[in-house]
Amino acid sequence: MKIDLHTHMLPENWPDLRERYGYGGFVSLEHHAPCRARMLIDGKFFREIEDNCWSAKRRISECDGFGVALQVISTIPVMFSYSAKPADGHDFARILNDHLAGVVADHPKRFVALGTLPMQDTTLAIRELERCVKELHMPGVQIGTNVNGKNLEDPEVFPVFEAAQALNAAVFVHPWDMLGKDRTSKYWLGWLVGMPAETSLAVCSVIFGGVLERLPRLRIGFAHGGGAFPGTIGRIEQGFLARPDLVAVDNQVNPRSYLGRMYFDSLVHDADALRYLIKLVGAERIALGSDYPFPLGEAHPGQLIESMDDLSAQTKARLLCGTALEFLGLNKSNFT
Repeated sequence: MKIDLHTHMLPENWPDLRERYGYGGFVSLEHHAPCRARMLIDGKFFREIEDNCWSAKRRISECDGFGVALQVISTIPVMFSYSAKPADGHDFARILNDHLAGVVADHPKRFVALGTLPMQDTTLAIRELERCVKELHMPGVQIGTNVNGKNLEDPEVFPVFEAAQALNAAVFVHPWDMLGKDRTSKYWLGWLVGMPAETSLAVCSVIFGGVLERLPRLRIGFAHGGGAFPGTIGRIEQGFLARPDLVAVDNQVNPRSYLGRMYFDSLVHDADALRYLIKLVGAERIALGSDYPFPLGEAHPGQLIESMDDLSAQTKARLLCGTALEFLGLNKSNFT
């Protein structure tokens, strides 16, 4: 069984948000050709997408071709809308979450959803988290690596993590609003360099901010194999040891101690990188993630794992299915 932890989905249509809220900054969808649409932000082109971004039927067909039994669907990070007024962000999050829940209700054996939250307002974020878990029966949520420039150890973010632990909800962290945007507009560097750096920053913020010390039962996972974090853990640890006066100001626990406490997806695009990640954190903390349906993802979900002859059948099964089930707190029997 293959479970793809990291996939993105949109509604085929949603309200005109500029008209709904009275200001701009939101994404709209322009269906300009059969099975194709343009994502626009205030009329400016952002991304071209195909109907596998909204069509459950096409997704299921493609999943059947890939051998993927279950997709974990979440919104595209540009839809987070953390810069919106809190009430508007909450309203839009509800629209997106209701759509995802509807897809799951229509195809309960093929999809599981992670909700989105209006993270710009702690109270509203917790309220929507509770609705996602209790009313929409989602196993968790997806959040961004920062909230309008606030890192994930920020006092306004921590209560959301606290509520997630209390609700036994998983939190999947996806890079967005990457640092260094003024220097990464060319060569797609925001995605190639900015995203890995942004994800590492989020991991380090959680570690050095003592989030996992205060919330030992929190299940938190990071997209894209943790970005640059696994490859720089040696430097990160050395900084902790050499300059605790600068690094260990909020948490005196060695960052390497947390390697087995966090989850990562497998989207590293390189067999040696995946071997290293397995050695670093264990297959028990890595779940198949493809970033479907986008071109920077794994075109055939799970192909890298399946191609690695040095991995045992048990390890492959854990990577392809077992870790995702544990991270989400789900039972395999519900989908077979």
